[in-house]
Amino acid sequence: MEPPPHPSPVDSNVVDTQAVDTKAETKRPPAPWRRPLWIAVGVALGLAVLSMVSRDGGGIDLLNALVRFANFVVIPGISYGCQLGLGALGVTLIYAVMRFSDFAHADTMAFGAMGVILATRVLQGMGISAGPLPTALLALPFGILGAVTLALVFDRAVYRFYRRQRAAPVTFVIASIGAMFVTNGLVRLIIGPGDQRFADGDRFIIRVQTFKEMTGLSEGLALRTTHVITLVVAVMVVLGLFVFLNRTPLGKAMRAYADNEDLALLSGINPERVALWTWIIAATLATIAGTLYGLDKSFKPFTYFQLLLPIFASAIVGGIGKPLGAIAGGFVVAFSEIAFTYPYRKILGYLGFETDSLVQLLSTDYKFAVCFIILVVVLIWRPRGIFQGRVI
Repeated sequence: MEPPPHPSPVDSNVVDTQAVDTKAETKRPPAPWRRPLWIAVGVALGLAVLSMVSRDGGGIDLLNALVRFANFVVIPGISYGCQLGLGALGVTLIYAVMRFSDFAHADTMAFGAMGVILATRVLQGMGISAGPLPTALLALPFGILGAVTLALVFDRAVYRFYRRQRAAPVTFVIASIGAMFVTNGLVRLIIGPGDQRFADGDRFIIRVQTFKEMTGLSEGLALRTTHVITLVVAVMVVLGLFVFLNRTPLGKAMRAYADNEDLALLSGINPERVALWTWIIAATLATIAGTLYGLDKSFKPFTYFQLLLPIFASAIVGGIGKPLGAIAGGFVVAFSEIAFTYPYRKILGYLGFETDSLVQLLSTDYKFAVCFIILVVVLIWRPRGIFQGRVI
């Protein structure tokens, strides 16, 4: 019996190449959480070193610096980021499914929040409250109903006509600009152009004076119920939307329609049903975001009109068509706005760097310029966003 022939060098090279190709195919890409994990480890080590330095004196008061930074940058940034992210979720959903940028989305937020304010006043007049939580949470369904009604009216009166005509996306954009001005005018006409506040929105979990007494620090920390509610609601909405889009038949139909409209129509998917539920979900998200923003700050129609730019920036930075990317983009834009417009003089004083300057990179009047710069930079160098956006 003859021994098996030895493979020739050419055969060996082929085998080796195939093995390398197989390894390359089976090699998994690095997990997306590794980079944030290393960043978190680096930050923790840096804080540990700073705390050791502060124990040795040297004019450094690290704890007061951290508390002030958390009170004026971290907590507001998380809250504002969640609000922008929820608003950007509606924008990215409409863009993915309906294939146009809805410029009326920010004013839809204002319209829904206005409905919540009016319903809150009625409930408070009837003596109905939500206990330790803001009454606006009980009034939220009424605001959602109003915003959904408005969105469906615009869809049936304007967008459906152009949809049947298969008009270009720019036509829908121009129509949405008209809807934006109409909605803004309605809000000003009904509730007025002035500043409106929720009567029971300022409730605190941690007060500044209480924190000072507990810790003995000169800096205080304030944590309001709206901060916690905003974070919890944002997490719940993102998880709920993810489950809806990936687990329900309607969500899968919306994804199929967004991916390939013609193939979805051949598969028997009803485009009008998809459009109906897209507007319902987008209006619901807009009302939730607008209400949380009004609870955290205040309600003013022109302020919501100005939110259009940071909302669009959040959607594009995170990756248009990516629900998780909308939330991530909201945090990037929110923290950038706050970090670039906050005066760091007192924080640097705690760290031993005394200065007479405010150490403020930009005035608060230019905070919207920050998100505009971020938007331009992302469109030039990473147009698909952080999460490599594509239609859902």
